[in-house]
Amino acid sequence: MNEPSKIKKSGHYRWVAVLLVFLCAGIMGASAQTNITTGFGPVQITLGTNNGPQDVDASVKVLAVLTLLTLAPSILLLMTCFTRIVIVLSFVRTALQLQGTPANQIIVGLSLFLTMFIMAPVWDGIQNDALTPYQANQINSQQAMDRASAHIRTFMLQQARPKDVELFAQMAKLQPTKPDDLPLRVVIPGFIISELRTAFQMGFLIFVPFILIDLVVATVLMSMGMMMMPPTVFSLPLKLLLFVLVDGWSLIVTSLVHSFGM
Repeated sequence: MNEPSKIKKSGHYRWVAVLLVFLCAGIMGASAQTNITTGFGPVQITLGTNNGPQDVDASVKVLAVLTLLTLAPSILLLMTCFTRIVIVLSFVRTALQLQGTPANQIIVGLSLFLTMFIMAPVWDGIQNDALTPYQANQINSQQAMDRASAHIRTFMLQQARPKDVELFAQMAKLQPTKPDDLPLRVVIPGFIISELRTAFQMGFLIFVPFILIDLVVATVLMSMGMMMMPPTVFSLPLKLLLFVLVDGWSLIVTSLVHSFGM
């Protein structure tokens, strides 16, 4: 495999890190000329020139960047299809009345890989329009961040309900604005609310056939006079048998992928 192909594939996995670098560069760029002095005992490190009153401001900015880096993984997961996938898979486990199977690590891992698969076109757009030109010094960090956020915004607007986005636009007291010009502070919460609603709708549809099995088993046991027998003793094997016969995991994953328009 040639070197350019390796660079393109590796870009898919570090686009999150690059977005964070862009954001940090934008925040730290304004404080490049400030004086930051830290020390422990006899050791002191001083960055920049001595601009006394700006020391506190620069320190606050560094603290804000470190806090953002800590919260960034959770924030970025909410801006992708991860939320819908992990909730639906959790509903599947609950509907089957399985306590710890599959384990949480498996559900989260499968959700991450499905997220990578579904978000691949978005990552390709970020790679071609933002990351590659930025690495070639054709654009600055702010332009790269704007181009990358445009792809994320487009994805979220395609999945979010207009009603949810309009709700936050009204609460933010924005004037009538084109969807492509909406700020991320409006698009992101609208997208999250839409994802939660869609995930719960899919979870309800998943519960329906399993509830029917519980009703049938409970009715049969009562008609046979076995009222003291827990229905789950018979319903759980029947649920597992039904799920395996219909190839349940394949159906769930296919439905999740198609729900994002793929």
